[in-house]
Amino acid sequence: MKKGFLIAASCIGLSMISCKKNEDGNKNVIKADGTETILADNGKVDSTIHYNTDINGKKSVKTDYVYKASDGNLVKVVFNYDPKESTVSIRSNNKTFILNKVESKGNETVYEKMDMKATVKGDSLILDQGNNIIQLVKTKI
Repeated sequence: MKKGFLIAASCIGLSMISCKKNEDGNKNVIKADGTETILADNGKVDSTIHYNTDINGKKSVKTDYVYKASDGNLVKVVFNYDPKESTVSIRSNNKTFILNKVESKGNETVYEKMDMKATVKGDSLILDQGNNIIQLVKTKI
C-alpha cells in the first residue's frame, strides 16, 4: 500500500512539474506595433510608415506592398525609409519607376521625379503623370 501511494504521488508530482505552462509564446512570431517614430517634415509622426516589432522589441520597417489599380492591374510598391534618402519604387508591366520623397505632412507623403508624382495617403496611392491620373489601393495579398 505504501509503495502504491509513493508511486502515485511521485507520478502526480512529476506530471505537475513537466506540464508547466509556457507563457513566453512562440519567439518566431512577429507582432505588429502601432508606435511610430519617424517624423514627417512638419514634425508630426509620419503615419504612412508602418513597423513590425519582433518578440525582443526590435523594429523593422515593412517596405513592400501590392496595390491594385481601378482597372484590376496589380502593382508592386516598395518604400525605402533609409535615413539618407527616402524613395518609392513602383513596378508594373515590367517597368520600374523610382521616385524621391519631396514632402511629408504626417498623414500624406509626396514623391516626385521629373514629370511623375506619387501621393501616398493611408491605403491609397495616387500617381500623376502629365494628363494621366491613376489611383491605386493597397491590397491584402
